[in-house]
Amino acid sequence: MKFLKQIFRKRIETTLTITSKNGFHLRPIAKFVNETKSFQAQISIKSKGEEVSAKQVPKILTLGLEEGDSFILSCTGKDAQKASKHLSSFFKQIMKEDNLNVVEEIEQEDEEYEGSTLSGYSIAKGVAISSIVLYKKIEHKGNHKGLPLRDAIAKTQEELTRLYEANKTKDEAHIYLAQKELLNSEIFDKNFENIDREIERLIGTKFESRVADYQDLKEKILSYMGIKTELKLPDTPYILLANDLLPSEVGIIAKTSIQGVILQRGTPTSHASILLRSEAIPSIIINNSICDKGNSCNYPNAILDANSGDLILKPTESDLKKAQIKQQKFKEQQAQSYKKRFESTKTKSGKEIQILANIADLESAKEAKEQGADGVGLFRTEFLFTEVKPTLEQQTKTYAEIFNLFETITIRTLDIGGDKSLPYINIPKENNPFLGIRGIRFSLQEETLLREQLQAILVGATISNNRTNPTIKIMFPMISTIDEFTQAKNIAIEVAQKKSINIENIQFGIMLEVPCVIFAIKEFDKIVDFYSIGTNDLTQYLFAIERTHPTLTADATSPMIFSALKQIIETTQKPISICGELAGLEDATERLIEMGYSTLSLSAKLIPSLKERIRNI
Repeated sequence: MKFLKQIFRKRIETTLTITSKNGFHLRPIAKFVNETKSFQAQISIKSKGEEVSAKQVPKILTLGLEEGDSFILSCTGKDAQKASKHLSSFFKQIMKEDNLNVVEEIEQEDEEYEGSTLSGYSIAKGVAISSIVLYKKIEHKGNHKGLPLRDAIAKTQEELTRLYEANKTKDEAHIYLAQKELLNSEIFDKNFENIDREIERLIGTKFESRVADYQDLKEKILSYMGIKTELKLPDTPYILLANDLLPSEVGIIAKTSIQGVILQRGTPTSHASILLRSEAIPSIIINNSICDKGNSCNYPNAILDANSGDLILKPTESDLKKAQIKQQKFKEQQAQSYKKRFESTKTKSGKEIQILANIADLESAKEAKEQGADGVGLFRTEFLFTEVKPTLEQQTKTYAEIFNLFETITIRTLDIGGDKSLPYINIPKENNPFLGIRGIRFSLQEETLLREQLQAILVGATISNNRTNPTIKIMFPMISTIDEFTQAKNIAIEVAQKKSINIENIQFGIMLEVPCVIFAIKEFDKIVDFYSIGTNDLTQYLFAIERTHPTLTADATSPMIFSALKQIIETTQKPISICGELAGLEDATERLIEMGYSTLSLSAKLIPSLKERIRNI
């Protein structure tokens, strides 16, 4: 008994570093806090002389952890060891994901207007010409008796859960998860005084953008208590001027005749900014006073040029004409890209380029279809395995549903290791996990898991309702030797023979991400059906810099990367595509096509604009 108490009291500490350029902000904190709930352990975070609960979002927020800062993850209790290992890996993963979501600064065009011009920062591109309307709210009590506070909080939690589930594949999904975790904190335990104190504490600090989330939650709760607050908005077209917007208000104004938004507070990474971009509402931030107190802000023909970041309150006739031409041109470009998203993509010289999508689940597959993807270039299957081991039936059903959507699908077998782990499989700790048991090495070590996944893929292909008899391309990750590929393919063939599955429409290929393969392409050409270049990992291994390293970074567009890509395309005789981040970078597109690459795979939301860009090459 004494021995068990000692085990439960044992404290396991791990030092972790913030590697995201955004810092450890609300959205990744919410994901992290949500993950801590699956462990029977006391989990805390120690940094800057303070120790706070890792299960309370506001507590972690108070630490103000930014890129380069470190903290100690401390776990005590029954699941301490398991929690420490999983949460450390999970943290590195969300840092990596958050870095992919760093908001790129919009390159503002140079523009000259005759009227007096106020300059700001662009949130979402576009040009608006309309009257300016001040942000106003009206509070009124409903006719029915509202719910008690605790019940109102529960209803708000249910609402946020619905919003998260409905938007799971979109950027804004994690805003709702973040708000839900914020709502679970002790700040919302008893009354609104704690919330008001927290809001007051944040005003004037670098964390002021969080105020909108607290205010948003407060208003949601009050609405279930019978006190509703509504925006006063006109029926005619308008440009809204506000200090800031609550996340929930963006969806409301998007359904009105809104033409544009001017914020006098906030940042490009705030939740309101993210949602304004997702709704494609032309928006800018101007951090100075535009209308004095008491001024009705009577500007009937203001120009909001979010392409240049300019606001012209009293434009001349020449200004209005220029803005109207820009507005029409921008709208035509956007509409043209989306309208033509299902058309084939050819350069001006007539070279056809296939644009595929990177997907992770059924929802993202449906989004890819809607965005005009010609097929799937990378189906990441890890999502099925992250929490609990999926059954053969679950896998088969999911694969078949996705195979129904496209004629060509490249599905990658489980890619575990490095910064990705599974809670139900013990992977021994390694000093250099990115150079250890990951990708195909993990799968060949966990052969039962690989055989089951291959069976699910092969059966899923046979039961698919897709009448076009889709080509299923099975891709093995992190292949570095001929033997690894041969072993993996032979396992697939054995599974097919055992289950009497016809694999005539199945192709087998590899992720080309380990540099040694570049020097053995002629040998690999004899046995593989295709290659897909994972430029993220290829860059990592070429520069010997771990992707999640806190201080070192590798240039994804380095001449050395393009030199390697040139050598690959000039050597291989087999079909080849690019599915890493490089495929979606504007600066890289033309160079890749010039080299001879004709198949690119990227995030679905980038597909319409990339297709249109290629048509102008």
